[in-house]
Amino acid sequence: MAFFKEIGFEFNAQFTDENAACLVVSDHIFVMLLVEAFFQTFTKKELVDAAKSTEVILALSAESREQVDDIVNKALEAGGKASNDPMDHGFMYGWSFQDIDGHLWEVMYMEPGMSEQG
Repeated sequence: MAFFKEIGFEFNAQFTDENAACLVVSDHIFVMLLVEAFFQTFTKKELVDAAKSTEVILALSAESREQVDDIVNKALEAGGKASNDPMDHGFMYGWSFQDIDGHLWEVMYMEPGMSEQG
């Protein structure tokens, strides 16, 4: 949890214990971080090793290009690794990092109105 706290996230203590941590992204978006043994109780599938395989990319929306850089730089300072170089498409800007367990997080900013234009 310390890694995510250093990035600026908070946790919901009501749903956090020795098996799980409820990371608060916004008022309506939460990410449940589970220890591997507890996670395995939710699926009959084999769990992947995030250091060797990619099972998901978690995307976060930022309010500005500066916020993208701020979040990723905090992740890097907290022990994460850059997944790629920042991507600048003019109207859209993003940068990705791997958390300390190897999970991929992509932080994106899109200029207002661009998503409605398709």
